[in-house]
Amino acid sequence: MKKKKFGNSNLETNPIIFGGNVFGWTLDEKESFKILDELFEKGYRTIDTADVYSRWAEGNEGGESEAIIGKWMKERGVRDQISLHTKVGSDMGQGHKDISKSYILKAVEDSLKRLQTDYIDLYYTHWDDDKTKVEETLGAYQQLIESGKVNHIGASNLSPQRLLESLDAHKVHELPKYEVFQQQYNLVERNDFEGDIKEICEQHGVGVATYFSLASGFLTGKYRKEEDFEGKKRKGFVEKYLNRQGLAILDTLDKIAEEHEVTNAAVALAWIINRPGVTAPIASATKSSHIEAFDEAIQLQLSEDEMNKLNEVSKK
Repeated sequence: MKKKKFGNSNLETNPIIFGGNVFGWTLDEKESFKILDELFEKGYRTIDTADVYSRWAEGNEGGESEAIIGKWMKERGVRDQISLHTKVGSDMGQGHKDISKSYILKAVEDSLKRLQTDYIDLYYTHWDDDKTKVEETLGAYQQLIESGKVNHIGASNLSPQRLLESLDAHKVHELPKYEVFQQQYNLVERNDFEGDIKEICEQHGVGVATYFSLASGFLTGKYRKEEDFEGKKRKGFVEKYLNRQGLAILDTLDKIAEEHEVTNAAVALAWIINRPGVTAPIASATKSSHIEAFDEAIQLQLSEDEMNKLNEVSKK
């Protein structure tokens, strides 16, 4: 499978990054291992997770996803073949977000232990705490990079101002650079990325990974009326899209997918893959057919007319 480089860095990724937020939540350990085995067999080697996944699920404390991935890599002996991405900064029970140096240096050890590895390929600032100086946060990462515990760093959900401050600090103080920025982006949520964030990333050679690339499953087409998500774990994520525009987007996806004999998910992911400024979308899978949609998306050649139709129907 052809790899892509994140921005100006030497960090490579598959055209689609697997999102590990489903591990320990919608998939138990056995089911997670099955999906990971299938992904690996098909050539997917880039996995995204976070220390906080999946703390929101009843009975979870956070770290469940990292623990499952770590156990799988250890049992399969494949750590050196995986590009492993995880994150720090979310509330892990302390009651607030935290990207101070002392917190990062402690949290990374917890992640490394759960992941059963001695290094992380890409370590993200998951959320801003809106108080720690960017120089302090980057200083923590510099220490981790120098010790070999982290190879590259990225950021997610920062404001344009804080992202710029961080990139400026990299230049002025010779601190590590955020090589990747992760932001929500899909056909029903375009505003968070398009605009200042996209422009900053392009100007500074920062790669972009998109999360919620399928809008928590809405863009697969399986949620079209209220009863479709009643009792489902993702109800709170997808019910807001069940409106006139959301249904119009699904209708457009239906037509394009039928024309190419692929799934709606494949078309939605192919749209992101072909959007300017995006390196790779992050997407999750809970069954084999979902992974097949990844393959379809990578191979799918959308025409200019089809891209324009999707762009137009998804404009707000």
